[in-house]
Amino acid sequence: MSEIDVIATIREAIETDKEKPNLGMVDIHQARELIEEAGATLLDVRPPAKVEGENAEEANVPNAYYTPITEFVFHYEEGRIPKDKTAPIVVGCKMMKFANRTMGYLEALGYKNVFVLDTDIKDLIEVYKAKSC
Repeated sequence: MSEIDVIATIREAIETDKEKPNLGMVDIHQARELIEEAGATLLDVRPPAKVEGENAEEANVPNAYYTPITEFVFHYEEGRIPKDKTAPIVVGCKMMKFANRTMGYLEALGYKNVFVLDTDIKDLIEVYKAKSC
C-alpha cells in the first residue's frame, strides 16, 4: 500500500467518524446497545500491566476479546478481529489512549464502524458482572 493509499484510507475514516455521534466515542449504555443489539465485538486492548482483575474476555462480556494493543498485529493475523470491515467494533481500555490508537489502526485497515468506550473498561465489565448475578 502506498502512502497515497494510506492517506486516502485515513481521509475516508475521518469522514466516516464525522458522521458518527461524538466522533465514535460511546458511553457504557451505547456500548451495551452496540454489543447486545448490533452484535458488536468488544476489544479490551489494555496492556497486561494495566489489567487489574479480569479482562473483558475472562469476565464473559459478550463478544469480548482480550487483544492487548502491544499484540494487535498478532491478534489481527490470528483472526480475533472480525474479517467483516463493516461489522461494529467497540474498543476499550483504561483511559481511552490505547483504545483511540487501536481505533486508528482499525480504520487505517479499512474498518468502518469502530467506536471507543469513553470510560474505563472496568466499568463496563462491572455492569456485565452485576447483570449475570
